Amino acid sequence: MPQIAPISDLRNYGQVLEKVEEGKPVYLTKNGHGEYSLHDIADDEALDKARAMVRLMSELNQGFSSGEEKGWLTDEEVYARLKEKRRKV
Repeated sequence: MPQIAPISDLRNYGQVLEKVEEGKPVYLTKNGHGEYSLHDIADDEALDKARAMVRLMSELNQGFSSGEEKGWLTDEEVYARLKEKRRKV
C-alpha cells in the first residue's frame, strides 16, 4: 500500500524520509492532489535500467521491421558499414 502524506509534513522531513524504503515511495500531496514522490535511489536506478531496456527493445523492433521491409544485409555488408563508421570517428 502506498505511503501518502501531505506536503506540509516536510516541515519534519526526517520523519518523512524514514518512511521511504526501496520499492515503497512516499507520495506527497498538495491540496489533496498528488504533487511529488520521494523514492529510494535504488528505485531510480531500476527505473533507468527499465527505460534503457525499453529503448533497446524499440530499436531492435525497428531494425527487425526494416529488415523485413527493405531486406536483410549480409554479414559482409554489415562488416563494411561498421568499418566505414569507424573510419568517420
